[in-house]
Amino acid sequence: MIAKMKKIRKLLLPFALLFVFSSNVFSKDYNVLDFGAKNDGITLNSAIIQGAIDYITENGGGRLVFEPGVYITGSVYLKSNVTLHLKKGAELRSSGNGFDFVKDKYIGWMSMIFALKQDNIGITGEGMINGMGFSTALSMLDYAQKGFIIDALSYDRAKEDNRPVNIYFRECNQVKITGITLKDPANWNQVYDQCKDVYVDSIKVDSKSYWNNDGIDIVDCDGVVIKNSYFDAADDIICFKSHDATKICQNVIVDNCSGRSSANGLKFGTVSRGGFRNFKITNLKIFDTYRSAIALQSVDGGIIDNILIDGVKSYNTGNVIFLRIGDRLNKLNSGEVSVLKNVTIKNVYAEVPFSKADSGYSYEGPVEDLPRNISPSAIIGLPDWRIENVTLSNIEIVYPGAGNPFYAKRGTSKEELESIPEMPYAYPEFSQFKELPAWGFYVRHADNITFDNVVLKAKESDYRPAIVIDDAKELKLQNLNFSEPGQKNKKQTILNNVTQRKK
Repeated sequence: MIAKMKKIRKLLLPFALLFVFSSNVFSKDYNVLDFGAKNDGITLNSAIIQGAIDYITENGGGRLVFEPGVYITGSVYLKSNVTLHLKKGAELRSSGNGFDFVKDKYIGWMSMIFALKQDNIGITGEGMINGMGFSTALSMLDYAQKGFIIDALSYDRAKEDNRPVNIYFRECNQVKITGITLKDPANWNQVYDQCKDVYVDSIKVDSKSYWNNDGIDIVDCDGVVIKNSYFDAADDIICFKSHDATKICQNVIVDNCSGRSSANGLKFGTVSRGGFRNFKITNLKIFDTYRSAIALQSVDGGIIDNILIDGVKSYNTGNVIFLRIGDRLNKLNSGEVSVLKNVTIKNVYAEVPFSKADSGYSYEGPVEDLPRNISPSAIIGLPDWRIENVTLSNIEIVYPGAGNPFYAKRGTSKEELESIPEMPYAYPEFSQFKELPAWGFYVRHADNITFDNVVLKAKESDYRPAIVIDDAKELKLQNLNFSEPGQKNKKQTILNNVTQRKK
């Protein structure tokens, strides 16, 4: 396992060095005001901005510079060798009118800024891209209700493909996003889909004005760096997806990022067709987050392999670690197999609250169906698709405890453990099983799992043991410590159908 992690570092180093030593080849600046744009917060500038981008790419490339002010726009397409540079105080703002946005035929989604199959592009500076998500989404809802656009209007809102994201780049090479603020999309925020060499540094995301407001979505990309960035999102913070079974999201570095969410912090999936390989994630801080700080989910026939997560601090987050294999596609008889293996998670400190972690935000996560006591961290495979080779080391998690058997109970006898439903086709979330039989960690259908220097603390007494492991091979437990008031002699580790490695 150590050798594999060293290999990952060697694989990822060239991507980091690529961006450290790179500079803009095309340095000529063009002022968007010289093309006739207005920064008055009233004039629609889409056509002028597009014309400026077209001119610059046709004349050798350069930066399109936006002086302070508000530039109203709909959809524009960024082209090769062009960087949009937003000076401090400059804002690209959605018009709020859905008809100003293109639904791209190739992508099938709407966006304020598109790029399709372009090279050497970027958005830099200290300015802002503001999707005016609430008003823009309501505009699309109004058009759907009037029959101007076709939409099923599930949950009384327009579907994701009928609401514009702020940025959607597809099949682009050498992408640079630095310094900017991304605010209030009507859908996801920024999507980099099947791109190569993506560099994101020192951005700020304020993305909680409407449903599906993710912080950043990386889809089937190869060579990605995300660092020094802050995310405040209604939906998942840093989300990796794999939409194409023939592609894979790989060679990724995430460092020194922080954020909160009414969904998950770091998430792989939910869509996981091809999969995820060779990730190094360091110095991650998650707080006030409703679901999991770390959620690695292979549920659509893809693979998760060679993942290193080192250095996580999680405060007021509803769950800490959730690793899950699922079988959503085989529900449709696809024949594809999900894989999750070779994961190291180390140097984690986390505090789980008794109350709802995202209470008070405009778009909170849903109130879970009851009954349910506080859920443990979990590693849950399937009987035939097992999670393999996971190492958890130097981890401390503080739980509220107070699990109440009269409120909801899940016992630890062999029969009770084996009665827990598999739920292979369900949407994967840490709370999908409702009641689980441990207050700290629950492991099922997993092989070669290592717990090393893991500390689990409960603030109040809980009727459940700290750790329950059911159906595991080659388990290794060492340096486990438990703290639970009034439970000095309690059996804190329950093993059912488990074989352990010899020390």
